[in-house]
Amino acid sequence: MDGISTRAIGRAAIRDELGNVALQRFLDAGFEPVTFDDLAGRAGVSRSTFLRYFGSKEEVVLYVFDALEGQMAAALAARPGTEGDWTALRAAVTPAVALLEDDAVNGFARIRLVWSTPALSARLHEKQAGWRPALVDILAERAAAGTPVITLRTRVMAALGCIMVAYDGWVESSGAAQLASLTDDAFAALAPRN
Repeated sequence: MDGISTRAIGRAAIRDELGNVALQRFLDAGFEPVTFDDLAGRAGVSRSTFLRYFGSKEEVVLYVFDALEGQMAAALAARPGTEGDWTALRAAVTPAVALLEDDAVNGFARIRLVWSTPALSARLHEKQAGWRPALVDILAERAAAGTPVITLRTRVMAALGCIMVAYDGWVESSGAAQLASLTDDAFAALAPRN
C-alpha cells in the first residue's frame, strides 16, 4: 500500500498538538524548569503517553525540523541540471525558511527559544549535520565528472550555514526582518563571482 496510513496521520496530529502545547509552556516558563510531568499535565495526558511521542525535551521543540532533510533533498533534486549549484542550493533551503516563516509568530518564537537555549541550539546544529549527506549525494549526481567531493561538501555546508545565519539575523531583528530576505542576503554574501 502506497501513501501514509490513517494511523500515521493520527499520530502526527497528536504529536503536533502535544508539541504546540509544549512550545507554549516553554515560552511561558523557559526551557530548563519545565518537566515532562508538567508538559503531560498541560496536555491532559499521562507522562508515559507524552514520552511515547517525544524522547527528550529537545525533541519536543525541534521535531518540526525532522522533515527538512527530505524536503530540501527533494527541492534540490527538482532543480534543473543546468542551474549552478549555488542557485540550486538556495532553492533547496526554501523549506527551511517556509517552516518558520509560514507561521511567523510560532516560527519566530520557536527559533528564538532555540537560539536562547544552548542545548536546543546544539541539537539543531546536530540535525543540520544530518541533512548534509543527502544534499551532497544529489549535488554529486548533478556535478561534472571529476568534481572533488570536498567541493560538494563545502558548498552544502556553506548553504546550510547560510540558513543558520539567516535564522540568527531573524532573531537579532526580533522578527522584524523577512527570513527569506535574510537568507537571500546570506547566500549573496557567498555567491560565486564571475
